[in-house]
Amino acid sequence: MRDQKEAYTLLLTALVFRQFGVLGKTKALKCADQAGLIVDDNGNVKSYRGSGNSAIKRLVDAYVSYIGIPAKISCTMLIRKIAKENDISLDPNLIPLKNHKRLNLTTYDTSKIIAIGASTGGTEALKQVLVKMPPDIPAMVIVQHMPKNFTKSFAQRLDSLCSFKVKEGTHGDPLVRGQALIAPGNYHVRLKKTGTTYHIETNQEEKVHYQRPAVDVLFESVAKCAGKNAIGVILTGMGGDGARGLLRMKESGAKTIAQDEESCVVFGMPKEAIKLGAVDKTVTLSKIADSILGFLKK
Repeated sequence: MRDQKEAYTLLLTALVFRQFGVLGKTKALKCADQAGLIVDDNGNVKSYRGSGNSAIKRLVDAYVSYIGIPAKISCTMLIRKIAKENDISLDPNLIPLKNHKRLNLTTYDTSKIIAIGASTGGTEALKQVLVKMPPDIPAMVIVQHMPKNFTKSFAQRLDSLCSFKVKEGTHGDPLVRGQALIAPGNYHVRLKKTGTTYHIETNQEEKVHYQRPAVDVLFESVAKCAGKNAIGVILTGMGGDGARGLLRMKESGAKTIAQDEESCVVFGMPKEAIKLGAVDKTVTLSKIADSILGFLKK
């Protein structure tokens, strides 16, 4: 078993590395400095002030100041994983979660389907939205315009940052609470329903808006299968993919959200959706997660 100092240094370094991925290097190093850590440019913790427990608490508090309470969930999951893999004995109350409110099943409708579409600038936008979501979020299906062989690693990166499971979708995958499916590159994804359960189907039919996967293909299938039991979100991106499909979702009773112009890298897809009257709510990127949770309230 590792000695205590070495164990906590390992855990703190892992948390800093995670922040590199979520916040970027500059903000991550700033958080480390706020927490009283001495860290090299690569994120390796050399020393820390006070006890290991207090150093981790300070670091997580700094992290929370940027992305909110879900940071506590994701950090705790990471700490438990590293402790188990390295035979580290830790205080079970290292990062108490008693003040974190999970989705209350009597208050929020977790049976809904969340469909998200994005293109240019979407990888960063999706990260900012998903890391703020609680672990028991309703099932999600996401289309990000991305070439083949890149979507799997993108899903794995998001999985390492989020408090719920994120994976590249495959034909027949069921939609379950606490999981997001990323459309595989070069494949369209459609939502299907069998009885009371949802799953996805993938295909290589003709490109739509020069894209495969296409957001419209997903959104139109969600409108058909889920109707009012869905929430549609369109994020930054070039062109008009997803606008027509989002309109179909709204017409079928779903709630719809678009990213605003100011926070978009390219205000193309959201703009076209707004022009069609497909959007219930237009908000800045930092407010999209809260808007989704707001629509989940019963």
